[in-house]
Amino acid sequence: MKSSTSIFRSFDEEKAKQFYCEFLGFHLDWEHRFEEGMPLYMQLSHGDFLLHLSEHHGDCCPGATIRIEVDSLTTYYTSLQSKKFNYMNPAIETTPWGTLEMCVIDPFGNKLIFFQDN
Repeated sequence: MKSSTSIFRSFDEEKAKQFYCEFLGFHLDWEHRFEEGMPLYMQLSHGDFLLHLSEHHGDCCPGATIRIEVDSLTTYYTSLQSKKFNYMNPAIETTPWGTLEMCVIDPFGNKLIFFQDN
């Protein structure tokens, strides 16, 4: 096995791009529709991390959670705080198992937990 790519359900292209690209700093790699008016499927990336977002109801269910390891959670947190995003104000916490973690929830109920081992 090599790696996996998570798929999150999305419902609104504009909200998805605002949250993932403008707020979280992800890059839109590509997007696909079978034809105009059909659901959108897109790939986002941030460094080596890949995420697919799908408006197709059969691809996945909303409300999923993923954990994403980062090199410097404090640096990433500071960059998010500087954007003053109206819909999310995450915080860093130290877990009992010794990691630093920051949880964000996208507009569709999916949870991304960014973490760093201490």
